[in-house]
Amino acid sequence: MNQLFRFVILGALLLGAARTQAQTKLPPRRAGAPARPRPVAAAGVGVKDGFALVNGRVMLTEQGLINPLTADKKLLNGYVVSPTGLVTSPSGTTTQMAEGDAASLTGRITTHKAIAEQDSLLKIQQYDIRYPGKREKMAKERERKEKEKAKRDEAIEKAKAKREKAKG
Repeated sequence: MNQLFRFVILGALLLGAARTQAQTKLPPRRAGAPARPRPVAAAGVGVKDGFALVNGRVMLTEQGLINPLTADKKLLNGYVVSPTGLVTSPSGTTTQMAEGDAASLTGRITTHKAIAEQDSLLKIQQYDIRYPGKREKMAKERERKEKEKAKRDEAIEKAKAKREKAKG
């Protein structure tokens, strides 16, 4: 009976230990070398297909997937884009892309400055759509404040001239 009691207690302890261990969370397994995820455009963001020079490397965007350009890429119209950012036209004219420049799949190069200007204009248009009339109100308010400041400055100048006249 004493052995049976010990056996029952031992069994209960083992079941409790097994149950406790089943509830503990094991650390995640690490594979040898995880696959690098491909950069993909976020949903709703319009990324145009083409080439861009980023950190000295030409990146090719096709159907929303961005990959580095590893070999010369010949476009349908005869332009050739090299991994160094050299764009060669069918006539043999070459153009070197600068950091931040983009080239379309037709070979047309757009500078970083032009891209920034287009983005600025687009943001202004989106702002006008979201808040109609607000930019005009802000411009009128700025003009009003400038006029008030000009009046204050003029009054200060008159007061200075009056004090100088009283002294002299």
